[in-house]
Amino acid sequence: MLDLPYRFHRRSPFVIAEGWHMRVAAGAGILAIGVLLWPGARCVGALARPLPAGGETGMDGAPGLASTGPAAARPRLIVLTDIGGDPDDQQSLIRLMAFANEFEIEGLIASASGTPGELRRAITQPQLIREIVEAYGKVLPNLRQHAEGYPSAEDLLARVKSGNPQRGWDHVGDGHDTEGSRWIVQVADRPDPHPVSVTIWGGQTDLAQALWRVKADRGEAGYRDFARRLRIYDIGDQDRIVERIWKEFPGLFYILGQAARGKDRREAVYRGMYLGGDESLTSREWVNTHVREGHGPLGALYPMKTWTAPNPHSTLKEGDTPSWFYFLPTGLGDPAHPEWGGWGGRFQSTPEGVYRDAQDTVGTVTHARASVWRWRPHFQSHFQARMDWCMKSRAEANHAPIAVCNGDATRNALEAVAAPGSWVKLTAAGSSDPDGHKLSYRWWVYKEAGTYRGEVKLVTPDAAESALAVPGDAAGKEIHVILEVTDDGAPPLTSYRRVVVKVP
Repeated sequence: MLDLPYRFHRRSPFVIAEGWHMRVAAGAGILAIGVLLWPGARCVGALARPLPAGGETGMDGAPGLASTGPAAARPRLIVLTDIGGDPDDQQSLIRLMAFANEFEIEGLIASASGTPGELRRAITQPQLIREIVEAYGKVLPNLRQHAEGYPSAEDLLARVKSGNPQRGWDHVGDGHDTEGSRWIVQVADRPDPHPVSVTIWGGQTDLAQALWRVKADRGEAGYRDFARRLRIYDIGDQDRIVERIWKEFPGLFYILGQAARGKDRREAVYRGMYLGGDESLTSREWVNTHVREGHGPLGALYPMKTWTAPNPHSTLKEGDTPSWFYFLPTGLGDPAHPEWGGWGGRFQSTPEGVYRDAQDTVGTVTHARASVWRWRPHFQSHFQARMDWCMKSRAEANHAPIAVCNGDATRNALEAVAAPGSWVKLTAAGSSDPDGHKLSYRWWVYKEAGTYRGEVKLVTPDAAESALAVPGDAAGKEIHVILEVTDDGAPPLTSYRRVVVKVP
């Protein structure tokens, strides 16, 4: 049991409760989550989403906090890839297939191959997508031993589409609709309350055409209704039309991963996938051992040579992977908050209303790439484990622990409201490992994600139970606390939770 002397609720809660006598209890296993309000506590509000019928109950049958719907809903994902140029697109797609159970993959669209001028002819190459999906189908029975939700290869193949082999604004407008651009419209029009995550690994021309078509056919109001359904993460503005997109199609939720104007393009956030940090984890030896050799037909397709220099090993690059990492439910972030940071990097808002690269400081290094490479030891271990799933039985492989924070077993961010000078109690009690491995804990303050810039004290940061001392000068600020729960399996796997402490 843990007494919580502060208001504490899920970021997407059903009930908000307040009082000095609030108690969170972790029930049997990881699913029984309850809240008991002792005398003196009071309900201070509720969100519009109602508590579902048959929700969990707390101690003595008191109303509890049920697992939230959004935590269980897989992100809807469309990929636009210039596959057929630099082989790193194949690398990113192979990794995505290993994580396919975490998404509702609704489109795999082959846009114009390569970067502008890279290839001798204008072409799309959807057959390269199909080759990887078919290899995924061969390891699918094994993957399904380890996790639910992996889609059939047939379903994914039906969602492979071809875009425009031409690129740029001259190829947007009347007469330029493609199978890919029409598919984007069709997917976003499907009745579903969840946004469509559009990741652009190559050019944006097919997305621009989809937006043009909607605006031309439905008018301004119809366009705005359509645009609000999209969340876009663009790697590098490859077709050089992003500013025209922002001008013609305002109001988009748009993340642009790109170095600042005048800077070396290799300084972009997404380059942290392979540059900076522990670069031994991108080596040929690492890829051969943990991905390519002995991991079945999917791993066998992983290209061993990429084109961008500098790349210390010229092997793993995956410059596009951060775009879908951003939407991957890890417990670290919330796709509505690019400023929070996570595997896909961290971003800051701009006067144009879009999001651009932000810097993190890790040790003595301050760099935009650090907002990705700081997580590399963890995301590479997860990749290694999932490639093991392609061939190993469930008993032979490792699976990530379940991180429970203050009685909540979802992957949602949590929110606490605490006054200056008070303490926020934190507990990972109830966390578990599906393989029975020993767990270790780490609590730390992600300073760049919050708005308080001073030092914050955490008591016993390497234990399951911790507490945060809210600084006396933190009024009006946010402090972000990350919980890491790591097992001692092979490879060790880390799960996360985030607590956003708001100081009124």
